[in-house]
Amino acid sequence: MNIDWDAIVKTYDVRGLVGKSLTTQIVAALAAGFVDELGAAGKDVVVGHDMRDSSPEFADAFAAGAQARGANVVSIGLCSTDESYFASGVLNAPAAMFTASHNPAAYNGIKFSRAGARGISMDTGLAAIRDRAKIYTETGIDEVEVPGSYRDMHILIQYAAYLRELVDLSDIRPLKVVVDAANGMGGMTVPAVLGHASDLPQLPLEIIPMYFELDGSFPNHEANPLDPKNLVDLQKAVLEHGADIGLAFDGDADRCFVIDENGQAVTPSAVAAIVAHREIAREKRANPKADVTVLHNLLTSRVVKEVIEADGARAVKTKVGHSLIKDQMAATNAIFGGEHSAHYYFRDFWGADNGMLAAMHVLAEYGSQDQPLSEFAKKYNPYYLSGEINSTVSDVAAAKARVQAAFADRADFDEFDGITATNKQELGKPADAGNWWWFNVRASNTEPLLRLNVEASTEADMVQIRDEVLNLIQQKA
Repeated sequence: MNIDWDAIVKTYDVRGLVGKSLTTQIVAALAAGFVDELGAAGKDVVVGHDMRDSSPEFADAFAAGAQARGANVVSIGLCSTDESYFASGVLNAPAAMFTASHNPAAYNGIKFSRAGARGISMDTGLAAIRDRAKIYTETGIDEVEVPGSYRDMHILIQYAAYLRELVDLSDIRPLKVVVDAANGMGGMTVPAVLGHASDLPQLPLEIIPMYFELDGSFPNHEANPLDPKNLVDLQKAVLEHGADIGLAFDGDADRCFVIDENGQAVTPSAVAAIVAHREIAREKRANPKADVTVLHNLLTSRVVKEVIEADGARAVKTKVGHSLIKDQMAATNAIFGGEHSAHYYFRDFWGADNGMLAAMHVLAEYGSQDQPLSEFAKKYNPYYLSGEINSTVSDVAAAKARVQAAFADRADFDEFDGITATNKQELGKPADAGNWWWFNVRASNTEPLLRLNVEASTEADMVQIRDEVLNLIQQKA
């Protein structure tokens, strides 16, 4: 077989076009490589999948490959990605989740976890799994003498009950909440966690559902709330229903975006600051003398670090990246971690990310006071962010060099993750005096793209810096 492994095995997961770059034969080989690399023969391996048309067949192929190499497959069936992390954590077992997250319907993929929902990336096992799978596609999968077993496990209600234990919503004021599930897995998890689709006590929430029907063809809009066009329906619905808040989930429901009562987005950085504030307070109540650490990636707003430190915790800046942050959560014993892309990580959720849990924290904090969300969120969103802007470039290195040359006299640079420029302070002035700005330019791991993020203390500075840097990036050689 002529397989472009580099095209489907990405830095943090597997992703490809169904029936072309990703087939059942490849999936079975990856399963065999996964079991071998993790030493999972004779042990449980969790397999779950989203609502894409190809997901059940791929999950079955993975189960067959895993069993052939001796793993005992625990099938959790239809689930969100954070449900698969829950199962991995509860069972202390490796897991494979079939989803292409926010990608269009023609794609599918696999998100892998080690036991206890720990991450796997190219540097921590994924490359070895790929290399083992290569061999299995060429030679066939050698079945062990005693193949593994297979059993079904239903975890949705257990998952919902666990989240309810972590965040108590029973005493908040009544809220009208519009939820756009984008025909993704939120259509199953939201009713169980926040609604009436379980035996759990009723919450003071009126849930107005949008696109809750599970449909991997995404008939209403792409399941990618990071793209503003996919929030338009939710924004309109919040206004039409006079709702207090809107929530938008991506396809596998591990990310959540928030809309205020005026139909305006509450930035993921503001959500990260709100959740950090709550988690720090909770930890300090439980362990008053504990040293508390919270992670934030370098692209979150400056306010996130400010809130963490004002609440008496240590803010640790990380690079961008799912598995990397999971590893950092474990290494630093951080209670929480937030990313600009709306991934939120919790120590009490095995260090894994959980969009539903982040949404519950926002509902709890917002619902415990009387201000509308637009006013309540202002203190967590005092600065001006560009959001991530992607540019296709023919020569990434040359574009970055142009940017550095143009700002050499105005900024200090670091290369912690891409290049980050921070405005130089005027001589004799304190570090935080006057206006400030920063921007980051990062190359994509898989495409000829440069990603730009800008933040400033004033909107005029943000726009000016954004436009100047974009012009430099997109300038023809």
